[in-house]
Amino acid sequence: MNSMFARITSLLAGGTLAAVAAEPLAPGAAVPAVTQINHDGKAVKLAEVASSGFVLFFFYPKADTPGCTKQACSLRDSWETLQAKGVRIFGVSADDAESQQAFRTKHKLPYDLLADTDRRVIDAFGVPRMLGFAKRQAYLFKDGKLVWRSLEASTERQAADVLKALESEAAK
Repeated sequence: MNSMFARITSLLAGGTLAAVAAEPLAPGAAVPAVTQINHDGKAVKLAEVASSGFVLFFFYPKADTPGCTKQACSLRDSWETLQAKGVRIFGVSADDAESQQAFRTKHKLPYDLLADTDRRVIDAFGVPRMLGFAKRQAYLFKDGKLVWRSLEASTERQAADVLKALESEAAK
């Protein structure tokens, strides 16, 4: 076990497994004009779906893992409240469509999950990744412009954080 830890530490120090990322989207930025498939294999044009109203894109490392499940279920459990506020939700990870569909079905997630196997969406948002996995982050857009982001998105509190951001936005 210690030798495995030493090897991973060595690879990280040498940059072999270093995180890959551009700068994350800044407040006021437009939704990236990229297209990706969802859990059903249907193409989703991000700029088109986020052109009006509120749209949340949340990123998670791996479907159906403990932290990612808590994050996704937090949003599921607040689905009615978020919908009442006009929020559309898209979860994003590098999992394939089949894995996303299984995750969605198992946990009764009512929103789309994007299968970003080529990391096109992850990279367009500037989400850091390590070993191909996206870091947990969230981005809220209003009428196609970024109004809130969480670069250290929570798991259990994801929905509460988004609702707080919506309250702040309504107060403007």
